[in-house]
Amino acid sequence: MQKLRRFGLLLITILSLLVLMLYFLQEKLIFLPTQLPVDYEYSFSSAFEEVFLDTSDGARLNAIHFKVEKPKGLILYFHGNAGDLSRWGQIASAFVDLQYDVLIMDYRGYGKSTGKLSEEALYEDAQLFYDYALNLYAKEKITIYGRSLGASIATHLASNNTSAKLILETPFYSLLDVAQDRFPFLPMKQVLKYKMNSFKYIEKVKVPIRIFHGTADNVVSYESGKKLFEAIPSADKKMYTVENGNHNNLNEFKVYRTAIELELK
Repeated sequence: MQKLRRFGLLLITILSLLVLMLYFLQEKLIFLPTQLPVDYEYSFSSAFEEVFLDTSDGARLNAIHFKVEKPKGLILYFHGNAGDLSRWGQIASAFVDLQYDVLIMDYRGYGKSTGKLSEEALYEDAQLFYDYALNLYAKEKITIYGRSLGASIATHLASNNTSAKLILETPFYSLLDVAQDRFPFLPMKQVLKYKMNSFKYIEKVKVPIRIFHGTADNVVSYESGKKLFEAIPSADKKMYTVENGNHNNLNEFKVYRTAIELELK
């Protein structure tokens, strides 16, 4: 009985340490930025301009603005939780081939962007870039596109603004949903500071919504994306299921490429 009691105490201690580590280190687990020197020179095959916007709290945010002749509109793109624009610019620039301008920002602490991260700051920064885009494009010409973590930011933005369409790639129902899937044995509801409740924001989106998700996604489960889709009250919605697609390779599947061309024609 004493050995069992000691084992129980050891297990409680280990779990308590895990909870404390997750609470204080969760930002490092959620956000995986890489930094770039301010004088770094981007190199892309498509024509682009580098953009810097200053925030009200003193942060300076870096973005890439790809431009084509006679664009159909603008893709306002919000990227995933890892890397920086030297990588994400290459990914987002694929929409240039569909005759769209593309504007993609780096979040605070990513690439050349500065500032302190918070959930509210992410939403305010997204609004800043939407307002910047609105000075150059009609709102009906702006498609808001979010990938993974960026899908939640995009959904929040779309819930407060008008655009042509909201496109989400590998989105989650909420960050808590992802965390509980990853750590089902820990009290994530009490530990998680970042909520990113996409399911709440998506209820207020008034424009057409399209979701792309792979059935073999081992980062954000297909079920989480499907649950988000089912939370959309609007009738103008569609979910494209990519069989055997994982979190980072949907563009390798014809069903994705065909659907994207259809949605952005």
